Amino acid sequence: MNFKNTSSPAYVIILLILAGEAVFILPFVLQRIFRTTFLESFSISQTELGSCFSIYGIVALFSYVFGGPLADRFKPNVLMSVALILTGLGGCYLATYPSLFNLHILYGFWGFTTIFLFWAAMIKATRIWGGTDKQGIAFGFLDGGRGLVAALFGSVGVLIFSWFISKDIELTSVEERRFAFKEVITYTSLAVITVGIIVFFFLKLKTEQVIKSEKASKLITIENFKIVLKFKTVWLLMIIILCAYYGYKMTNLFSQYAEQIMYYDKIEAAKVGTYLLYMRPVIGIVIGLLADRTKASLWIIIGFFLMTLTSLVFASGIIIDSTPLLFILSIGTMAVGVYSARVLYFATLEEAKIPLTVTGTAVGFISIIGYTPDIFTGLINGYFLDAYNAEVGHQIVFAIMAGFSLVGFIAAYFLYKMPKS
Repeated sequence: MNFKNTSSPAYVIILLILAGEAVFILPFVLQRIFRTTFLESFSISQTELGSCFSIYGIVALFSYVFGGPLADRFKPNVLMSVALILTGLGGCYLATYPSLFNLHILYGFWGFTTIFLFWAAMIKATRIWGGTDKQGIAFGFLDGGRGLVAALFGSVGVLIFSWFISKDIELTSVEERRFAFKEVITYTSLAVITVGIIVFFFLKLKTEQVIKSEKASKLITIENFKIVLKFKTVWLLMIIILCAYYGYKMTNLFSQYAEQIMYYDKIEAAKVGTYLLYMRPVIGIVIGLLADRTKASLWIIIGFFLMTLTSLVFASGIIIDSTPLLFILSIGTMAVGVYSARVLYFATLEEAKIPLTVTGTAVGFISIIGYTPDIFTGLINGYFLDAYNAEVGHQIVFAIMAGFSLVGFIAAYFLYKMPKS
């Protein structure tokens, strides 16, 4: 396989970065930054929010199966643009504060728009942009840049929220916070729709590989699956992504931990989640550069080691309001581990010599298992956080994370040692 990225200019990766995070702001990032505000605004419990994520995950599971081959048939800008616009329209509906039943339907709809239409198309476009020798930096830029976009959206969201709070946050009523959060949702939805329109007109990948991929799309889909199944690394990547993504989902709890265990107020707790997002671009670029000089799988191993270590620290219960420095160091180190693994797991597609023409199918197949944490992480966390007090509940969920991180470490080690052919 020999493809170059000389005909894909820098602004293409910028658009991929912007679109790649904008599409997930409404389903995930707002809940990560404003978790307790989201729960009280919709009058739902941790478990009920987890059930919404489960519906998203179930729809996403089927969307990965069929969305992968779809990305091998249609141009990325068309699929991604439609996905962004539909997701933004869903956000406009979210701002009406629908019932729990309708919230489940909305999350199912988002599972379709963000995964079936968007996910594999974004991964394939990034791989094309990276060429044969810059996969680490391509995916490093993508995930790191997505972190910056999420952080910027989060910062603006916190700013908008504070604008509509006319007094001390602790003195406001639920209705006042509900109104302010509605404004955050509305402005975010309009921004996502705008990004979708920009992507349609300006995201162009004029390379020979697009032409080759369009020709490859004439292959029967089952044949693409047969090609993908021949690669042993595909199965290891499933495990690696499952464990890494579970760790990433756990970052949703940082703001809540800051509020319930460290006793930050709601705005300070929201800022914790936002500040961590600013680490993603730095980690993404640095790890991407290092991976292109060594192996992506090596840095995934390091990422899992840091995740295992820090999750055990949280599980021990020693991080409390009297240890603020340990809290900052621990979440910072965990973020380095989580983002390192997340940045690189698709960069290994080139390391594993998986053909470009079946990238969409490979991504879809790997993601079937790899992203199942969307289904069960919210339910697991919700159950333990609702069933136990805040301190014990958080210790249990971080202990579970330690187990996933250890399994990921072992799988990444086997991937690193596996000969590539």
